[in-house]
Amino acid sequence: MAEWPIHTSFPGPIVMIGFGSIGRGALPLILRHIDAPRDRMVIIDPDEAGRPIAEENGIRFRRLALTRENLRQELAPLLSGGGFCVNLSVEVASVALIQLCREWGALYLDTCVEPWPGGYTDPSLSVTERSNYGLRESARALRRPDAPDPTALIAHGANPGMVSHFVKQALLNLAEDLGRAVDEPKDQPGWARLARDLGVKGIHIAERDTQRASIPKRWGEFVNTWSIEGFLGEGMQPAELGWGTHEKAMPPDGARHPYGCDAAIYLNRPGCATRVRSWAPTPGPQIGWLITHNESISIADYLTLRDEDGTVAYRPTCHYAYHPSDDTVLSLHEFQGRAFERQPKLRLMNEEIVEGIDELGVLLYGHAKNAYWFGSQLSIGETRRLAPYQNATALQVTSAVLGGMVWAIENPRAGVVDADEIGWRRVLEVQMPYLGPVIGAYTDWTPLRGRPGLFPEDIDPSDPWQFRNVIVR
Repeated sequence: MAEWPIHTSFPGPIVMIGFGSIGRGALPLILRHIDAPRDRMVIIDPDEAGRPIAEENGIRFRRLALTRENLRQELAPLLSGGGFCVNLSVEVASVALIQLCREWGALYLDTCVEPWPGGYTDPSLSVTERSNYGLRESARALRRPDAPDPTALIAHGANPGMVSHFVKQALLNLAEDLGRAVDEPKDQPGWARLARDLGVKGIHIAERDTQRASIPKRWGEFVNTWSIEGFLGEGMQPAELGWGTHEKAMPPDGARHPYGCDAAIYLNRPGCATRVRSWAPTPGPQIGWLITHNESISIADYLTLRDEDGTVAYRPTCHYAYHPSDDTVLSLHEFQGRAFERQPKLRLMNEEIVEGIDELGVLLYGHAKNAYWFGSQLSIGETRRLAPYQNATALQVTSAVLGGMVWAIENPRAGVVDADEIGWRRVLEVQMPYLGPVIGAYTDWTPLRGRPGLFPEDIDPSDPWQFRNVIVR
């Protein structure tokens, strides 16, 4: 684009915590689309590697690891008069930051509800305490419906975040294609009724990353197209999924949480060791990993419909079905073979990527047209034409950070909110120039395709969309 639009202005300080792949990619988008003084921006990261990019863009960089002990004293001079805290870190606790931002009158956004170090892997914590369900509940416990608190938009990257907006667009597209004349819902019960009335049994966040680098993965190396620490952290959390009302039986290793919204269950196994059958336009049928993500819970929770007595009348099953890049798959197999001990070498793929796309969308299934995928097919080539410092995977996230920031600035007193609760059209308006082709595709595929095959299987042929048929045992 010859001229990039300014979407909003923000006079206060912007403090970015964390400057890994997402922070570095988000910075030029923020500078491009938000009219804000650069001399009031600060980037904080314990790794010096990002300093040249920050300083190249005229932004102050502080090499600093934020901890429980120094959080208040280090951030108070920067945010105590108001501002915007953009948390793109690993292991700087979201809840602690939200509490401080509320006290200081500052806006807040993150892409994942982060714990302090050890929050994902401390064996002294219960499974629930190590889950995304528990982290989301801890953030939502800060809600004060009667208080005009500063906006704290939690878990707003590509997924979680953007995919919640894709679900709403996909529901409207599906309604139109089914010949249903519907007005766009105005509230949570309206969206839940629409999903129910369309016959949607569940939703996969179905992703396929085909980006390939000129440097192949080496032995003893973990390679990924986005934060390796973030991926391994969530991969070691329990596999989690929103649990739909159409499901007949709990998985043998499944369990409910003893508190909260009760929209999700967990499996007593890590997500990086749990595989599921799914579908995306480029590969067609594929087997991905059921990595825990906030959207698996928030979408299922948002699309829950209750009777007057509070009984759940409808809820879709919802979970991530992620097939990362081929080199990441090899890295993951090696990681598992090392008894989940991280490889000594880490490499974030970026400049060495020579081809490929990140195909990220939502697969709505179980309705009269079987299954409908709606999402982004962003290539590495288009990414490089659009923005610096990032690959296709990162740009889907960083553009969502930008969209979430714009919405928060325009709606500064919303309190703690999920992606599902905000102005989805506004966010997608900001994001769409950065998403490549955004398409919808129908498929007649189901998890029962070709089954049972040469060996007997424990499947439910009466309903293809039972989770029992989706999970790979």
